[in-house]
Amino acid sequence: MLGSYAAYPTFIVFLAVVVTMVLTMVLMPGFIRFLRRSAIGQQVRDDGPETHLVKQGTPTMGGLVMLVAVIACTLLVGVPTPEMFLLLGATVAAGLLGLVDDASKVMHERSLGLTPSAKLLGQFAIAAIFVLVAVNVIGIKPTVTIPFVYTFDLGILETVLPVGEGISIPWLYVLFVNILMVGMCNAVNLTDGLDGLAAGTVMVVMIAMAGIAFRSGVLEPAVFSAALAGACVGFLWFNSYPADIFMGDTGSLALGMAFGGLAVLTKTEVLSLIIGGLFVAEALSVMIQVFYFKKTHKRIFLMAPLHHHFEKKGWSETKVVVRFWIVSGMLAAVGFALYFATTVAG
Repeated sequence: MLGSYAAYPTFIVFLAVVVTMVLTMVLMPGFIRFLRRSAIGQQVRDDGPETHLVKQGTPTMGGLVMLVAVIACTLLVGVPTPEMFLLLGATVAAGLLGLVDDASKVMHERSLGLTPSAKLLGQFAIAAIFVLVAVNVIGIKPTVTIPFVYTFDLGILETVLPVGEGISIPWLYVLFVNILMVGMCNAVNLTDGLDGLAAGTVMVVMIAMAGIAFRSGVLEPAVFSAALAGACVGFLWFNSYPADIFMGDTGSLALGMAFGGLAVLTKTEVLSLIIGGLFVAEALSVMIQVFYFKKTHKRIFLMAPLHHHFEKKGWSETKVVVRFWIVSGMLAAVGFALYFATTVAG
């Protein structure tokens, strides 16, 4: 942390927002020019809304600059703790997985990159390593709390590997966290379908997570959350409608994995489903649509994910984005209020 300012944690958190925002805004223009010169652009899905066809060829993989800014900021502003390195490791690993996916789309000039099974395998591997390190190195308890209701002990089914002082594998908690982190990873990825939608909603969510981490006394996750929020703010300058660049899977998978990881380290696994409720709704809309269509050959939504449904209903892209930002803000506020209430009651 920055020497004499270490006694001012609030300043450090706000500084993280500013540093990543400025870094992202400084680095992005040059990256956009490089992508345009290299003819590296987004491949738009053929079955998407007709209005999106004009986005074909728009530079993508902007999430790479966001990751660089976040890494630089956390190493400069934060303390190199196990929590910080664990969050960075999972986020960067998911970002690299997304980068491979984006590169595959560009090279083969199609809207689909890696196979779904390959992406899921990579995501589950990242999440599994994350939770095992969180439990065995950082000391995260394998419990899940529903605020004001009950705390479930998911460590009752455990295997201890005779390695060193022993590696604990709480199977139920590992399974739960894998579903949570991989689910959030893909939910944010599905949300990234309109100019400014994913960046704006993740920004709101990360501000809430920074507040939760700060309130719970874990400064480094707070700094990390603030850095991600700042990166989203800087990226929005270039990603607002009409977008000059997209974050691609490089950004969306990284942001989703980071959100899931923060939920684990702050012990807000259940509350994260409320704070990130918009992402959950986007993912559920796809699952419901697929399931219902297979059963009835009819559609519940005009198009999935959910933001495309409202586009088909006649809402402009900017109206969908702004209204989804508002919904995300309300859900994040409710989630933070519940967390605050539990800490006061506790």
